[in-house]
Amino acid sequence: MGIAVAGMDSLSERAAMMRGALQKSQTITDNVVTILGSFDSRLSALETAMRPTQIRTHAIRKAHENIDKSLKSAEVILAQFDLSRQAEAKILKGPHEDLEGYLGAIDQLRSNIRLFSSNKNFRNSDGVLNQANTLLAKAISKLEDEFKQRLNSYSKPIEPDRLFDGLPNALRPSSGSPGNQGDAGGKATSHSHSEHQNIDLETAVYTPPTLIPPRIMPLLHDLAKQMVRAGHQQQLLRIYKETRSLVLEESLHKLGVEKLSKDDVQKMQWEVLEAKIGNWIHFMRIAVKLLFAGERKVCDEMFEGFDSLSDQCFAEVTASSVSVLLSFGEAIARSKRSPEKLFVLLDMYEIMRELHSEIEAIFKGKACTEIRESALGLTKRLAQTAQETFGDFEEAVEKDATKTSVLDGTVHPLTSYVINYVKFLFDYQSTLKQLFQEFETSDGTGSQLASVTMRIMQALQTNLDGKSKQYKDPALTHLFLMNNIHYMVRSVRRSEAKDLLGDDWVQRHRRIVQQHANQYKRNAWQKILQCLSIQGLTSSGGGSSVGDGGNSSGVSRALVKDRFKIFNMQFEELHQRQSQWTVPDTELRESLRLAVAEVLLPAYRSFLKRYGPLVESGKNPQKYVKYTAEDLERMLGEFFEGKNLSEPKR
Repeated sequence: MGIAVAGMDSLSERAAMMRGALQKSQTITDNVVTILGSFDSRLSALETAMRPTQIRTHAIRKAHENIDKSLKSAEVILAQFDLSRQAEAKILKGPHEDLEGYLGAIDQLRSNIRLFSSNKNFRNSDGVLNQANTLLAKAISKLEDEFKQRLNSYSKPIEPDRLFDGLPNALRPSSGSPGNQGDAGGKATSHSHSEHQNIDLETAVYTPPTLIPPRIMPLLHDLAKQMVRAGHQQQLLRIYKETRSLVLEESLHKLGVEKLSKDDVQKMQWEVLEAKIGNWIHFMRIAVKLLFAGERKVCDEMFEGFDSLSDQCFAEVTASSVSVLLSFGEAIARSKRSPEKLFVLLDMYEIMRELHSEIEAIFKGKACTEIRESALGLTKRLAQTAQETFGDFEEAVEKDATKTSVLDGTVHPLTSYVINYVKFLFDYQSTLKQLFQEFETSDGTGSQLASVTMRIMQALQTNLDGKSKQYKDPALTHLFLMNNIHYMVRSVRRSEAKDLLGDDWVQRHRRIVQQHANQYKRNAWQKILQCLSIQGLTSSGGGSSVGDGGNSSGVSRALVKDRFKIFNMQFEELHQRQSQWTVPDTELRESLRLAVAEVLLPAYRSFLKRYGPLVESGKNPQKYVKYTAEDLERMLGEFFEGKNLSEPKR
């Protein structure tokens, strides 16, 4: 029991001690809080006291920063003033001695103007800007003069020889005369081109001349760029056009290009005009592939970065020269149509087609639209005129009423003219196919060409039928038709026309030739062959006769003599007349003689064998039996030789 009481007392004492310790701790805490509160109020007071000092320190730092910036700005402005003085000195000195330095000075001046324009707060900036802009205007004015002077100095007309050097070898003239070029001037050269030559021309290499030295182009480009940046595009365009257009025109003039009106063309003799057309074709190649191509290169390099200005300059520089060339083509296309013009029209159409892609490429851009349309318009006009000339030719052949007569029945000039015309057409097959495509129809271009050719041939036959009726002798009528249609067939067989007209056409007309040969034999020899017939030789009383039981039994000697006499007279007439007739083709001539001999000589030999003895037994037999079969054969060899009456007999 006593132990329990002692334990309770011990716990009470400890509790009392803990309460005392807690009370002391609270007292200490209260004291610390009081002390800390005192510190806070003191710090606040200190901060309040320091704030004016901090503000002054910040202001001083800002002032130092502003001073640094101002000093740097002043340094930049002072440097710009120094550069401006240097630039001004170079500009006042002019561009002649140091063009690159002059251009650099202009760039510096522009830089200064941008600087002062962006620093309007700078005192006297307006005055500085006005002075700089005035100086820049003077600099650009001197620059225009320099550009004009330099462009003039290096813009010279191109001599023809330099242009010819840029042509493929096949097109270079044999001499300096512009009329002697590859396919220009003269009917023979104009018409002697072929498909493989066209292919060569398509793959040929042309080398445009250097119109302005390459070392000068960068400077001219820089001058032009400065003028554009100054807003002087129109002045630049005017200077460039005035200088370069005259040079182009003079280059073409030296080459031989003439400015001809439609009236000038109409008044020219055909031979002169044909030569000029041949030259024009050559000039077009040179102008487009060399001169205009070279000028395009100059424009593109000089106005690099200003495409629209480049196109406009090029269009205005070339407009006059292009107009001179195309106006001649238009004058030809619109002139009075005639058959002989067809081939030069095709030549002109051909060159315009050849140059089409280059014209489209060189005269690119909106500014050149009118030039491109003019070139395309000429191409279509030439195609249309050529097409119409085809129709005119077909009609002219059918209605040809020339009084030219061929007394000997040979090939008529119209036939040879038309056949040569058709043969020339086949030198232009690819061109004609292209031309027919300009006027598309349901038929293919090949069948169109065949159709046109067949119509021309039929028109010729129709005309020849009419001309054959001029002959009074039916035999000569058929000989004439035989000769002419044979000439047509032979010419077709030996040319490309055979592939187009076909074997059926050839075979059909060969049969027509044979028919006329047969009609000739019938009309020329039927009457004389009747003299060699036994019919009508039997005596009907009176006169002497032979009755020996032989082949001449009951035949009147007088009738036989009369037959020989008539035969001799008719054969001599035929020989005299038909030795003046002509069969120009050797093979046909021999064939016709043989055909006559195969009919005449057997009949004569038979008659001579049967009735010759009857005459030879009488008086003067040589008066009646004048010819042997060999004599007749020899004389037949003189037929169709076209001999004059004055020529001695062989």
